[in-house]
Amino acid sequence: MTPAPHKWKWYRALHRARTRMGLDSFVLLLVGAILLARYWPGPGVSDGPVPLREIADFGVSLIFFFYGLKLSPQELRSGLANWRLHLVIQGAVFVLFPLLILAPMHWLGHLGNPLFWMGTFYLAALPSTVSSSVVMVSIARGNMPAAIFNASISSLLGVFITPLWMGLYLATSEGGYDLGHIFLKLSLQVLLPVVLGLALHHRLGNWTLRHRNALKWFDQGVILLIVYTSFCTSFAGDMFADQSAGTIVGLGVAMAVIYFAVYGLITLLGRWLRFSVEDHIAAVFCGSKKSLVHGTVMSKVLFSHLAGVGVVLLPLMLYHTLQLIFASVMATRFAKRSS
Repeated sequence: MTPAPHKWKWYRALHRARTRMGLDSFVLLLVGAILLARYWPGPGVSDGPVPLREIADFGVSLIFFFYGLKLSPQELRSGLANWRLHLVIQGAVFVLFPLLILAPMHWLGHLGNPLFWMGTFYLAALPSTVSSSVVMVSIARGNMPAAIFNASISSLLGVFITPLWMGLYLATSEGGYDLGHIFLKLSLQVLLPVVLGLALHHRLGNWTLRHRNALKWFDQGVILLIVYTSFCTSFAGDMFADQSAGTIVGLGVAMAVIYFAVYGLITLLGRWLRFSVEDHIAAVFCGSKKSLVHGTVMSKVLFSHLAGVGVVLLPLMLYHTLQLIFASVMATRFAKRSS
């Protein structure tokens, strides 16, 4: 007997609402990983029965190796022509974002959880996303070649620039972090795999195209594992014990303010430079995004000494969710205007 249609009405309504908001199933899986860490942290702590942290470390290196395989040096060289647009996007991602955080951090850094401030600055130092930036520019009918170029070059630059920004931050913060050890680990676990991947692109680049879906699932699996183990350590150490729901909501509001501040400044700069509509769309969507992939995998290297990595990652996870919602709505509006 066929089930009554009304029994599935709630499911279809939720699916439509999630789609309109721009939330993909991966965001829900991230929430699930955090809840699993909250109520079952045992397997994810450092002395757990399964070496999940070591598995995640190996997964990080593989992610960056596959990333190097995907990069085409020829395509990167051919995309350099529209240099003004590229400078605006990369300047927003790697300069404007950190400067916007440094100012309030200087005056208000004594308020709130220091790990939230660290996480917010870490968010600001990260590169732009790859897939979602290109998808949103495509929906909004913007400059697709520029979006692909800037998303790719941003990810590559982030391997170098993000650790430099965080090195400056950690060097001036309390705690006496061993930056030499961090950069050595970064070189072995991140830079070396990227270089090896680039060197083998001409041989294995087509292989990554044929298996792009499997590689996407692998990336997401490693990210979920890192999020789970990070939050396991944070929950086991009671790092969230003093954080109320109001604090988390306030942090989310702060992430929204950062997003719209960057979006607005890029819009003003694009108008001043008289960008075309297509270039303007590429600039605002690529320049306002931050990469959850790079943020989670690089946290394994940069913050391996911290017990509260889950707290540090929370601003990034909130920003990631909000940027999907905001960008989805704005991309749809751009598409309606152009049609």
